[in-house]
Order: sequence, then C-alpha cells, then structure tokens
Amino acid sequence: MTVTSGLFPAILPEREASLLASVPTGLLIGGQWRDASDGGSFDVNDPATGEVLATLASATSEDAVAALDAADAVQASWARTAPRVRAEILRRAFDLVAARTEDFALLMTLEMGKPLAEARGEVAYGAEFLRWFAEETVRDYGRYLTTPEGKNRILVQHKPVGPCLLITPWNFPLAMATRKVAPAVAAGCTMVLKPAKLTPLTAQYFAQTMLDAGLPAGVLNVVSSSSASGVSGPLLADPRLRKVSFTGSTPVGKRLIADAAQNVLRTSMELGGNAPFIVFDDADLDAAVEGAMAAKMRNMGEACTAANRFLVQDSVAADFTARFAAAMGALATGRGTDPATQVGPLIGAAARDDVHALVAAAVDAGATILTGGAPVDGPGYFYQPTVLGNVPNDAAILGQEIFGPVAPVTTFATEEEAIRLANATEYGLASYIYSKDFNRLLRVAEQIEFGMVGFNAGIISNAAAPFGGVKQSGLGREGGSEGIAEYTTTQYIGIADPYAS
Repeated sequence: MTVTSGLFPAILPEREASLLASVPTGLLIGGQWRDASDGGSFDVNDPATGEVLATLASATSEDAVAALDAADAVQASWARTAPRVRAEILRRAFDLVAARTEDFALLMTLEMGKPLAEARGEVAYGAEFLRWFAEETVRDYGRYLTTPEGKNRILVQHKPVGPCLLITPWNFPLAMATRKVAPAVAAGCTMVLKPAKLTPLTAQYFAQTMLDAGLPAGVLNVVSSSSASGVSGPLLADPRLRKVSFTGSTPVGKRLIADAAQNVLRTSMELGGNAPFIVFDDADLDAAVEGAMAAKMRNMGEACTAANRFLVQDSVAADFTARFAAAMGALATGRGTDPATQVGPLIGAAARDDVHALVAAAVDAGATILTGGAPVDGPGYFYQPTVLGNVPNDAAILGQEIFGPVAPVTTFATEEEAIRLANATEYGLASYIYSKDFNRLLRVAEQIEFGMVGFNAGIISNAAAPFGGVKQSGLGREGGSEGIAEYTTTQYIGIADPYAS
C-alpha cells in the first residue's frame, strides 16, 4: 500500500521496516558478516524522531585487526588481478547501486535525515564514482623513456599502495564510501572501511552490494563501531596498513595524521571548511540567490563545502539579502520521507544546540535575524532555515564551520577587501564567486586560498573533478584522474643501455 504525493509515493512504515530488515547488521570480515568478538552492539537513531532504527554489531580492536588480517591476506592476489576485471566489478556495482536507488535513498533519509529528493541526488552522485573509476582503472598509465644523456632507460610504473583504512563521515553516507572505495578497488588495494557510527546503515548495504557485484572476499572489510579510536588505533599502529583516508573534522584529522606518522603512512585528509560565497555588484542576483540556496542548503548545510560566509558587495547587499531571506524562509521543514519536505533535521541534539549557540552569539554581537533563528519545536532535531544580516566581521559564526541551515551575511566595498575577508580563515576547501566578469574570476581565484572555486555555480562536486582543499582543510584529492593516484605508489626501474656491448 502506498500514498501518492507528486512524482514519488510517500513512504509507509511497512516499507521502512522491510528495508531496515534487509540491511546486514554484522561486521564484514573476509567476505562473511559476523558478530563482534565481544558480542557488543550499538543503536542507530532516526534524527527526525530520535527513535532507534537498527542495532549493529560494534567492532572491537580485535575485530579491526581481524579485518586487516583479511585484507592483508588477499592484497597480493588482488593487486595482480587484471585491471579489466577490477573495472568490470566497479561497473557492475554502479549498475546495482543505480538499480537500488530507492533503497539507498530511503536508508540515507532514515539515518541521516536529508529529504528523499536530495538522497536520490546523492545516490546518483555516489554511484558516479563507481562508473568513473571503472573507466580510470584501465588508464593508470606509467611511462618508458630514455635518460637525457641517451644511455639508460627509465621505466615508471604505478603499484597499489596496499591495505587501506577508510574512515567516512556521517553526512554523505553513500558518496563518501564510494569516493574512497572505488579508487582503492581501481588501484588494486584492499580495504578496511570504518563508517561513522551515526550513519552506518548505508555503508553496510553498500558493502553487500559490492559483494553482489563480484568483489572477492577480503578485499573490502567493514567494521562499524561505537568506538572510532578502538578501531583506528590498532590499525594505524600495524605495519601492514599502508594508507589512511579520512573525511571529517580538522581536529580528528590532525590526530590521525600524528598517529599515521609513526608508520609513515600515506594519508588523504578531507577536513573542515569555511566556504566564502562572494557576490559582486555586477552579479546576476537571481542566479546568485539560486546558487546561494544550493551552496548553503545542500544537506541542510551539513556539508564541508557548504557556503558558510556570504560576502556581498555594499551596493547590492540589501537587495541580495532580502531575496535570499525570502527564499530561505519559504522552505518546508519536516521528516525527509514526506515528499513535501525540503529541509530535514540536523544529525542530533548536540549539533542543533551548537548551531543555535552560534546564532545567539551573532545576535548578541549585533547581527539581525532576517528569517528563522530558532530550533523547531517537537520531536527530532530540526532548526529553522536562518539568514542573519549585519553580521560583524569578528563574529564567531564567521570563523567556525556552522554545519546547519544558517547563512550569515556581511558586506565588502572592494575586490581587494573581498579577497582579504575570504582568506581570513584557517580553512581552504570550497569557495564561490558570483560575477559577470570572467577576468575578475581569474584575478580572485588566483588570490583566494581554496582548493575549489565555483564560478556562478553553487554545486561543484563531481566524480570527474579533483575534490580537496588547502591549509587546514586537508591533504590530497578525491575524484578526477588525481583520485586513483592517492592509492598508488610510483616505482622507478633504471634499465641499462640496451645498445651497450
């Protein structure tokens, strides 16, 4: 039985229960789902209601080592597997994820809170990493050349780095898993995947999908756990592990880098962001507002690429801010399974309280609430879409990652001031520029300290593009042709002159 509303049917409780019952709840080690070694477990909750969705096995340190045992045991054979074979596994996985779009979307909505329409978008985005790296698998080129003096030969080849620890965040449960697993598979690496404890269900279902696509036992192991350090600690200390890839907060990333240094591990770190959204006086304001909505409200603002600071040139600030506040105030908040919902809950009570504390502090500092500005009464962890005007440049909300549906607006007078304000942060992940002047884009992009720039575009993430930041936003790149390089090492072979007697 379904209830129809628009293009997609509303989700009934029976459908939710059936899907949740199909998700593996154990640890995936050596191709088998099993209980934790100590029988421990943890609950996964629905942020829209606070109710328990499922109970999963909680990996111990012993389970983590067992997962690495499994990964290490098959590393050599997996590295020798033909690139075309690895590519076909990824392509089949892409097809299966696409076929299971509604299942993946509903799982993400239930455990993370995002509206179903947005969850479907993440499925398309996340699946694309599987297709992209299926194609990149057979194009991981080396080179052969003559030395400059003409005597010897140089042979360069790329080899898989080895067993990897992949640690994913809670905000994009599918895309962050595919963005790490796909290039590792393409390069010939085995993996231990540690999903976020708040949203592990999607990763569990994805791991089973990879098995269904023909991934050999032991190549991908999954150790969901209530203790992140209990899993990562022993693995980072184990000399068999050769790489760690982490997406999450900068403080946690720093600790992982320090731990990884003990064994000189390869590291990929996609950390915090504080994205400026710069609107110049020659911008198309309709397009700028549309882009601002996309850059701010994707994932309820719970994204490292989310626009965090809106820097608007003086002469258009009032007009832009009024339009932006009207658009934000018109958004419908509710449980993501309701087809009418445009804004779901934040991930938990602490997240909602942190967002509200930033808003309250900004108001105390002189900011004006133009729309929203408060938690939503009732069950779940909802916060009103909020726009703040007249935000002082020294307000705390401009220096911290908000991770919620709150948009602080401040102004600037000149291009030089916009650049200075944009760079006034320790972070350097995403940034956005709205202007009709392409030369201005080039000038500003060359001077702002960010790994990614959106020019008249509020959404810039793409599997074919290198995703990553500078400064304290991290190390390395995910996606694009650069993505597979993060999982390979370069070996040089010097060859004697073949013409020598």
